[in-house]
Amino acid sequence: MTKYPKLLVVLVGSLIFTSVNAQKAWSLKDCIDYAHSNNIQIKRVELQADVASNNYLQSKMNVFPSVNAGFDRTYYFGRHLNEISNEIEENNSYGDYLGVRANVNLFSGLQNYNQIKKSEFQMLASIQDVEKEKVVMSMNIADAYLNILFNKELLDVNKRQMEITSLQVERTLKLFEAGSTAKGTLLEIQAQLATEKMNVVNAQNQLDLSYLNLVQLLDLDSLKGFEIVVPDSISPESLQAIPSVADIYNESLNYLPQIKSAEYQLKSSNKELNIQKGKLSPVVYASASIGSSYSSTLEDNLAQDYSEQMELYYNKTIGVGVTIPIFNKWQVKTGIDNAKIQVLDAQYNLDQVKLQLYKEIQQSYNDAISAREKHNAALETVNSYKEAFVYTDQKFTVGIVNSVEYSVAKNNYIKAESDLLKAKYEYVFSVKILEFYRGTPMDI
Repeated sequence: MTKYPKLLVVLVGSLIFTSVNAQKAWSLKDCIDYAHSNNIQIKRVELQADVASNNYLQSKMNVFPSVNAGFDRTYYFGRHLNEISNEIEENNSYGDYLGVRANVNLFSGLQNYNQIKKSEFQMLASIQDVEKEKVVMSMNIADAYLNILFNKELLDVNKRQMEITSLQVERTLKLFEAGSTAKGTLLEIQAQLATEKMNVVNAQNQLDLSYLNLVQLLDLDSLKGFEIVVPDSISPESLQAIPSVADIYNESLNYLPQIKSAEYQLKSSNKELNIQKGKLSPVVYASASIGSSYSSTLEDNLAQDYSEQMELYYNKTIGVGVTIPIFNKWQVKTGIDNAKIQVLDAQYNLDQVKLQLYKEIQQSYNDAISAREKHNAALETVNSYKEAFVYTDQKFTVGIVNSVEYSVAKNNYIKAESDLLKAKYEYVFSVKILEFYRGTPMDI
């Protein structure tokens, strides 16, 4: 087989795979997982977490000695001290120094240790910030997903109502042709059908818009081939009982990333305060070096070439030093005071995040209770208007009521069904939000 048929096979296979993938129905979990892996904002926050992770690693590496090699050449002009011979010279010359030096901090008020812990808490806070972005994205996608399901059901309702009216138009037309009903009655029922056809168009437009909203949240290129999984049924009766606000709040404190992020930020601020206090402590350090020197003067006067001098003047040093802070222009005191302020601010931030969470749970709880009551009331309303419409439809068929009464009963029934659908999905979404606060993954 030549390379061209092989290429054709690959291209056809690729097209088949793309087509199958495009026709795949997306579940809510699929949508959320895809967004978590591909959303640009989440990726940007993940990059910040990567930076924090690098800073944490660097803070641990800072406890090790720093080792550097160097080469230094110095030119001397006129009178100068020869550092190798320790004699005063008058001639122009130059000297080289080649060596390796190491420095290590032995003690500095535990600043290195506290810096490691601070960087660790900052890294953990950054990881929770990523999770916080994912939480927001999950809620937005769930809302968009349920909105599609709502508009799908609403479209089905409008189509069913249009089919009922269409049958009534056919019956009325036959009655008119038989001379059993007035033309005005036929025109009025035809106008009702036209209105319901427009309702179907509007419902389809709303469904298309809800699909577009979800696709844009997922940052997909096109709506083409995109479809979601429609559950067999979404019944409010299958939802869990709504817990108290206190129970939901207490569980959410152990789960939600915004709380954990604020807690880690507080811990990080406390470590920064310890770092600043550590600057009051003496600093003990050690150093060591090995190296050798060369002087052009010694080569001229003593006939010592470069390699001979490097071997002859080879040296080793070990040193220990202490730096005791006495007065540094008030910088240490200012650093400690500012760190204390940051700790207090971090505590306020944690308190504020908790308070905001409590308010959100309160609102979601009230929304859930309200949506439940609204759904129950809407269910009773639908049953009542359905019975009224069925009765009116029967009377209209035999000519007992006119088309105006028929239209009123029909429109009341349509509105009641729409209100029930809206209440159902409001109730489902609000309960799912409360479950999410308690640590249950968002799913249907």
